[in-house]
Amino acid sequence: MHKAGFVNIFGKPNAGKSTLLNAIMGEKLAIISPKVQTTRHRITGVLTEPGYQIVFSDTPGIIDPKYKLHEKMMGAVKSALEDADVALLIVDAKDSLEENLELFDSLKLKVPVVLILNKMDNIIKEDMAVLLERAKAWGKATEVVAISAMQKKGIKELLAAIVKLLPEANAFYPDDTLTDKSTRFFVAEMIREKIFQLFEEEIPYHTTVIVTQFQEKDTLTKITAEIIVTRDTQKGIILGEKGKSIREIGTLARQDIEKFIERKVFLELFVKVRGKWRDNDTFLKEYGY
Repeated sequence: MHKAGFVNIFGKPNAGKSTLLNAIMGEKLAIISPKVQTTRHRITGVLTEPGYQIVFSDTPGIIDPKYKLHEKMMGAVKSALEDADVALLIVDAKDSLEENLELFDSLKLKVPVVLILNKMDNIIKEDMAVLLERAKAWGKATEVVAISAMQKKGIKELLAAIVKLLPEANAFYPDDTLTDKSTRFFVAEMIREKIFQLFEEEIPYHTTVIVTQFQEKDTLTKITAEIIVTRDTQKGIILGEKGKSIREIGTLARQDIEKFIERKVFLELFVKVRGKWRDNDTFLKEYGY
């Protein structure tokens, strides 16, 4: 009997969805940062083991849209709600459980649910036991599991709970498939992650990255990417004094990209200003949203 299904991860911004996907896959597929709304796309990770295949989707954190970009992000959440065989609802254990459950109620899920209490390493044992009881009392989760995605604790138990709920089916992807996203997509995301790490306040939220050249040469891979911002002042900040900031982005991103593609990389970065790109359908389409 072979099992297979689509298992989609939902939750508020910063609940640990991307960290969980990376922990399950043993690969860094989703970029992470302590800032909210880091994930903008639906990112797929395919886990194939003897007897089952799970197609995971990490989705953007659920928010009230303020821009067309946010609407596209919530569109990714909506499509994930529609095609899930199992829903993973993830809660930061330090966050208000009631608020999260209210949000999950609004999703009106019609598939089996695994409720995940994440960041259990931040909670003392007695409090965790009480929290688990309150989570089970909700009554809408088939399973309730406590984990620490960051420390990879509870992942084995979570996978066992998921496999129990999977439908019988043949695999959707070949055994060696890790994701349905392109290398170019991950390269752009790695550059964007560095912007989240290095800059404060609004800069990361006004920024996107597109890879304009990806050329495999004999000894290295040549990559050119554009960092898109909404204002000239932001361009100045990204560039930094005498180009110091953009060099730092490039150095850090190149190290991650080389690890990811297992080749030497020559990375060239440019900054372009596109006013109000987050509210412009043409730009959003061009940038892959």
